[in-house]
Amino acid sequence: MFRNGTKKYHTLIMEVISIKIGFIGAGKVGFSLGKYLKINNITVTGYYSKNEDSAKKASIFTGTKQFNSLNEIINESDTIFITTPDGEIKNVWNKIKELSIKSKMICHCSGSLSSEVFSNINQYGAYGYSIHPMFAISDKHNSYKSLNKAFITIEGNSKYIMEFSNLISSLGNEVLIMDKNNKQLYHAASVTVSNLVLGLINSGVKQLISCGIKEDIAIKALQPLISFNIENIKEFGIVDSLTGPVERCDIKTIEGHCNALDNDDKKVYKLLSKKILELAKLKNKDRDYQEIEEYLGGEE
Repeated sequence: MFRNGTKKYHTLIMEVISIKIGFIGAGKVGFSLGKYLKINNITVTGYYSKNEDSAKKASIFTGTKQFNSLNEIINESDTIFITTPDGEIKNVWNKIKELSIKSKMICHCSGSLSSEVFSNINQYGAYGYSIHPMFAISDKHNSYKSLNKAFITIEGNSKYIMEFSNLISSLGNEVLIMDKNNKQLYHAASVTVSNLVLGLINSGVKQLISCGIKEDIAIKALQPLISFNIENIKEFGIVDSLTGPVERCDIKTIEGHCNALDNDDKKVYKLLSKKILELAKLKNKDRDYQEIEEYLGGEE
């Protein structure tokens, strides 16, 4: 299993732990993670899914095996990755815990659930982990190509947690070891900067459409603002990347924006402006933001 043998690959010297991984679930995460591991010389045994066609397509995509039963995939794998929707993970666990899983490592890829979803796993002699890529997997055939850029979080039994960390680090990914009690807050942070940002961008696009600009042009026009902001954060940090009317204490512009927005967008604008006001105070410690603070904190 983990501690048996290593091999070297790429131009760097890295330890790759001998491990045989089987996937239960053949959606976007299963496709992408399986392919990513396979191209990095990690042994992927194959896929099992209630949807046989999905398992077949995933096995073809990754050059692995389609399994016809849970018992078969568990027998041929020492590690199981459950890559079903979150709501199905416990159901899968309730089925596989009745099989021969002693000494197996049982993992899921949910961002919000901890390894405790594998209830009483210790009494079955197995080890539970949650392993989650901090990455938006949107395309099951192509997302794997960029997975090397993702941080990956690990939480679970202490016995093999460092082995998992070393395995993932050997692929070139940075690793965060997570406390089980922080999984919900961690996932909320990920959703905030990923999914919720799309809601903000969509609002901006719609506002430009209301100005008479076509949707495709609106998206194209906003893209440099989005991209350069992210690049500035990477280079200078969040506080020093802050610009705009809140940062420069421009109350008239803020009032004009709020007057132009509908009620829902106005609430979001003022709420987020309160958030960046905290950053503005850090950036400009000698600037008086009291008027803006009172305006943003006032009645809608």
